Amino acid sequence: MGAEIIKVCKEHLPSLRFIGKCYTDADRGPDGGYGHKWREWFQKGWFQQLEQLGVLQGIENGYLGLMGCSDQANSFQYWIGVFFPEQTAVPEHFDSVDIPEGDVGICWIYGNSNNGELYGQEPHNRCMAKLQENQMGHFRDDFKGPEEKWWWFFERYNHPRFTTPDDQGNVILDYGMYLGK
Repeated sequence: MGAEIIKVCKEHLPSLRFIGKCYTDADRGPDGGYGHKWREWFQKGWFQQLEQLGVLQGIENGYLGLMGCSDQANSFQYWIGVFFPEQTAVPEHFDSVDIPEGDVGICWIYGNSNNGELYGQEPHNRCMAKLQENQMGHFRDDFKGPEEKWWWFFERYNHPRFTTPDDQGNVILDYGMYLGK
C-alpha cells in the first residue's frame, strides 16, 4: 500500500533551542540516509545525556531529525537531537540551533519504518504538497537573515505514535515544516 498522510495540522512552537549534532551530505550512509548516525546516537547514549537537561515542556516533543537547507549551494544540514527551552546550556560535544517562535505545519505519515517509505525526498514532497493543499504553503525562510534564506523542517519521532507499531507493523512519523507569516 505504501505510506500515506493521515493528518495535517498546524502547531505553534515557542522560541527554542535545538541541541544535537549536525551532519552534512558527506555523512550520509551507503543507502543515502542517516540511519547509521541514529544507531550511533542510541549506542553512545547521547539522547539520555540530553534528556538530563530537561526537554522543552508544553509542546509535542520527541527525538528529532531537524533538516535545514538554504538557497546557497551545498548547504543541506541534518541534525539529530531534541528541542529545549531557549538559553539552555549546550553540553560539551553537542551543538545547537536557536529557532524563533513560529507556526509549524505538521503531516502525520503512516507506514512501515523498516522499508524506507517514511523517509527521503518522496515523503517530503508529498508533505509539502499536502501542506500547500491545506493553505499552509508559505514556508518560513528568514532564519539566518536576509542575505541567506534558510528553511527548517523536521522528522519528529513521537512516543508512542512512532515507537509502538500497530497490528500491521506500521507507525506514524510526524513531519513538520516551519511556516511563513
